Amino acid sequence: MPHFVVPDWIGAPPNVAALSTTRIGGVSRAPYDDGVGGGGLNLGAHVGDDPAHVARNRALLRQHLPAEPAWLSQVHGTTVVDAAGIGQTVPDADASVANQPGVVCVIQTADCLPVLFCDTRGRAVGAAHAGWRGLAQGVLDNTIARMRDAGADEILAWLGPAIGPERFEVGQDVYDAFVKRDARLAAAFMPNPDQAGKYWADIYSLARAILAHAGITRIYGGGLCTVTDRGSFFSYRRDKTTGRMASLIWLK
Repeated sequence: MPHFVVPDWIGAPPNVAALSTTRIGGVSRAPYDDGVGGGGLNLGAHVGDDPAHVARNRALLRQHLPAEPAWLSQVHGTTVVDAAGIGQTVPDADASVANQPGVVCVIQTADCLPVLFCDTRGRAVGAAHAGWRGLAQGVLDNTIARMRDAGADEILAWLGPAIGPERFEVGQDVYDAFVKRDARLAAAFMPNPDQAGKYWADIYSLARAILAHAGITRIYGGGLCTVTDRGSFFSYRRDKTTGRMASLIWLK
């Protein structure tokens, strides 16, 4: 039985449903398992897992959804697509939005930050894959803009499981990318005293600041670390060869 994390946002309308999977409750074997020898819920078809196991895991997830998710081929970019228009294709994109009931937005992660969106009137939902490149270049901004185009009123955001601030060591290039965007984002970085040119980055703080600048003030989540919680989450930074979780949202 798959185990889910459900967004703890306040004010989400009753016609919005959302969840984020963990590594627990599937059929995949090591290194895509649940971490304790049981079957893992790996949903990534591109990470070297047995395709039959991935298909079974997706079928297990599908039992909890109104339709097949609108899967994306994520490229660490800023492209946002209409989930209803995907069909059988798998576009290169890192976010999707929907304003029709039963259309499931989905993104996959294993340390990168998943961000789910809905509006207080239940008109639109969205899901964004915010790795550091996409986050710095505007994937959240683009998703918010597309949601507003789709009829969203006041928007809520939920930050799903991602690499925590004490585990996300980055180089000068990452620091520079964010400070170039907005000098105030330097506050989300702490220099590593043991390595020159290295920083500990707080991806949650970066996302909150970017969302706030875009006018989003109701931001939830952001307290789950994929690296340290080995029993619940896949982590690329920790294990290299590993599975992928999914964060999904839809209108009922």
